[in-house]
Amino acid sequence: MCDDNDAYENKGLSKGLTNYGDRSFSIYLRRSFASSMGYSRQMLDRPIVGIAHSASGFNNCHRHFPEMIDAVKRGVLAAGALPIEFPTISLGEVFLSPTSLKFRNLMSMDVEEMIRAQPMDSVVLLGGCDKTVPAQLMGAASAGRPSIQLVAGPMGTSRHKGERLGACTDCRRFWQRYRAGDVDDQGIDEVEKRLASTSGTCAVMGTASTMASIAEAIGMMPAGSATIPAVDADRLRLAEETGRIAASLIGSGVTPKEIITEQALENGVRILMALGGSTNAIIHLAAIAGRLGLKLDLKKMNEISNNTPVLVDLKPTGTAYMEDLHAAGGIPALMRELRHLLHLDCATITGETIGDRIEAADDWVDRNVIHSIDDPIRENGGLLALFGNIAPRGAIIKRSAADPKLFEKTGRAVVFTSLQDLAARIDDPNLDVTADDFLVLQNAGPLSDSAMPEAGYIPIPAKLARSGVKDMVRISDARMSGTAFGTIILHVAPDTASGGPIGLVRNGDMIAISVKDRSIRLLVSDQELQARRADRIMEERPAMRGYDMLYRDHVLQADEGCDFDFLRQIAD
Repeated sequence: MCDDNDAYENKGLSKGLTNYGDRSFSIYLRRSFASSMGYSRQMLDRPIVGIAHSASGFNNCHRHFPEMIDAVKRGVLAAGALPIEFPTISLGEVFLSPTSLKFRNLMSMDVEEMIRAQPMDSVVLLGGCDKTVPAQLMGAASAGRPSIQLVAGPMGTSRHKGERLGACTDCRRFWQRYRAGDVDDQGIDEVEKRLASTSGTCAVMGTASTMASIAEAIGMMPAGSATIPAVDADRLRLAEETGRIAASLIGSGVTPKEIITEQALENGVRILMALGGSTNAIIHLAAIAGRLGLKLDLKKMNEISNNTPVLVDLKPTGTAYMEDLHAAGGIPALMRELRHLLHLDCATITGETIGDRIEAADDWVDRNVIHSIDDPIRENGGLLALFGNIAPRGAIIKRSAADPKLFEKTGRAVVFTSLQDLAARIDDPNLDVTADDFLVLQNAGPLSDSAMPEAGYIPIPAKLARSGVKDMVRISDARMSGTAFGTIILHVAPDTASGGPIGLVRNGDMIAISVKDRSIRLLVSDQELQARRADRIMEERPAMRGYDMLYRDHVLQADEGCDFDFLRQIAD
């Protein structure tokens, strides 16, 4: 056993001891059990870097994590600390029912409590698939221990009959063609086998890539680390370096709270706009901010969007893939174009400022992928919040993925009252719908039974798709995948299930949207809306238990990040 001075030092295995009423016995017992894993006495005396990872057989994006964990361990050991990995809940986007967002908060609680409960002096957060990175950042922010993010990296692309494929924008593109009858059963089967052919996250600027880019932009990852492909050896070298950095954070007092400041969040929103990134990022940034007593203001977001051009030509809004963005210069090259708009003095987890990172970056850039500030893809940001009597707390439109011809429009509402109603009627040849109508989906928000799935990408009704309709206005309290596209208004808050006014829309109502005025209005009198509200019968909730009960009782609305009310930090 170590001597008395070592035994009472609050680091490594002596940190956060199990309480048996005798501290020395607690250390003795813990070290004896740790010795059963084959550690030498020298290793047991070292400070500890935890490696929180979300590998799972139900998460294809993370199947290369064993190799990445080994690389992190090399870096930790080389820096003189002891690496100890531990699993947490894993959220494989397409393997969860009803939706991964419902379990993001559960994963964040797992991450927070395991960081706090187990003996570690700093922690590497190894995630990637859509909700895993925000869950890890939320948990680490609440745990308050030195932390650094490491992501899976994007998939490589594949080929199908001369076409380049990458999940998941191309999966939606081909499915739309299949629904329209342009691709047959054999063709869609062949495409299915080629869409996701390597480890890593979706190859486009979906939610996973967006959150990786934002994690780098706010300073929680090393420069250039968001875009390295999962299958590239540089991803392993980065993992090793991340382990070394994690060891250097021990005793520094640098926690996520010191890195994720209000100014850092503004940098993250700025990069989100320039990327034309995922609408889901707004929910996740709001949740991360709430853990630190900060607020993501949607009106402030609109101001940032107004003067931030889209500069990255990446699917789903452009043509390139994540591996192309990496080869083009990655996030540092993008930040260099926006340096006059960024808070350059924001600190990063690696010790330098954002300004330092930009200065140190290679000045070469591929202008086919990252446009210059003088030659933007579009003059303003990819996302906007709309407000009005349907969405008094806001709704989100990804204008960079939408048809500008639909931005100023009034249309007749074709209402689907639930996902089940949508599935039953959307392809009915007798559905009363035209391309000028607005499809409205209710009861798909955070408080619904479906827990805000990525159902906002309402399919074009089959009879319209077959006639060549590619886009129409769609409105819901649901989310959509970052890999999706179209004139889609979502995250309507408050949602239907909480009594929000979107639940008052009826078939045949007229709705007016104006991207220019940031507005969405139901053209029904206040008196009529009051009458509908008085007649409204809220759905009875079945008996609940466990996490489902916790979720229903405490989940917040989309504008507050769909976090749990009791997990948010009250601002000073």
